[in-house]
Amino acid sequence: MRSPPSNPDTCEPSTGPGPAAAHRPAIVDSTLREGEQFGRAHFDSADRLAIARALDAFGVDVLELTSPAASRQSEADLTTIAAAGLSAQVVTHVRCHPDDVRRALDCGVDGVHLFLGSSRWLRTHGHGRTLPRMLEALEQVLQLTRAAGVPTRFSCEDAFRSERADVLELARQAEALGAVRIGLADTVGQADPEGVTDLVSAVRAEVDCEIEFHGHNDGGCAIANAWAAWRAGATHIDTTVLGIGERNGITSLAGLVARLVMHDLGACDDLALDRLVPLDQLVARTLGMEIPFDACISAPAAFTHKAGLHAKAVLDEPRSYEALDPTLFGRSRALPLGHRLIGRHALAARADALGLALTAEQLASVARAVKTQADDGPIADERVDTLLRGAASPSLTPELETTR
Repeated sequence: MRSPPSNPDTCEPSTGPGPAAAHRPAIVDSTLREGEQFGRAHFDSADRLAIARALDAFGVDVLELTSPAASRQSEADLTTIAAAGLSAQVVTHVRCHPDDVRRALDCGVDGVHLFLGSSRWLRTHGHGRTLPRMLEALEQVLQLTRAAGVPTRFSCEDAFRSERADVLELARQAEALGAVRIGLADTVGQADPEGVTDLVSAVRAEVDCEIEFHGHNDGGCAIANAWAAWRAGATHIDTTVLGIGERNGITSLAGLVARLVMHDLGACDDLALDRLVPLDQLVARTLGMEIPFDACISAPAAFTHKAGLHAKAVLDEPRSYEALDPTLFGRSRALPLGHRLIGRHALAARADALGLALTAEQLASVARAVKTQADDGPIADERVDTLLRGAASPSLTPELETTR
């Protein structure tokens, strides 16, 4: 079983009581739980096992699976994956109910993730419990997991719309009752980094145990909120592949990894970065969808440089317009040619690759020809190659003369 990451601390340490900030947050990947709540998702048994193995090979610390109470197949698949000999900890996300907990324990999980809605919205329209009754339910189920010797996380669902005093009381009591980690869920994605920092810092000051953040993307802040949570003292961050999940999903695994690599590449030494793109491709293929154009790292155009000024600078020094090295992820940068934004430097690089020696004037002539033709729409790179070869042998492409 993989142990969550630990010191040394390469970021600013958190303040207040609690464990020192790790060199990276432990990654709790919930593709096989939260991800199954994505509108287009349906994972069969083979899909679940393949995704679990791929996530494990990449290096996530915890795999969170759907509750065994959801269906017979969910229960069977949880049992299979828990017994698969993975390095990641295999846990399941269940209600604060003894029957759910017993079924989880019977599946052989490495940990149990409990949750209860703590906001007035969920207490009124969800489980219907008062705070004292919530604490009674929590004590009852934690007795079961303590007796079984299975580590347990308790999460406040909708924590960021809850009364601060209630969240702090639940956190204190859960830790006192034996929970090893407190979860703070931005269930409707309404939090911002400032609010996340504020609440995580407040909980960090009250408990010594681990803190987990689960952030939805309804407001477009999931990755930023996850980052703020870690910097404020959270030890675990929930992710899914491609960010899939209920409604707009949650923090994407690749998005969190991109942020970590930009912050400190050494913090990711224990992650197989070159497996991230195939992982995104696996889940996208399973869902029957394309990788979104704006997906960090794995999007088709993530390392594509089109504008002439960008291409010039990147050819001279890639870091000019790249905060991430594509080769870390088994990718390479691309400089498309057949468009009206093309510049001489990209054409010169292509000519050099073709073994052609062109003057500045010849390159300018080719650039004019490409821009003219591409005004009606992109042209194939092969057509650009023809124009470059023609510039070296003018008789091949007399059209260059008309574009001077």
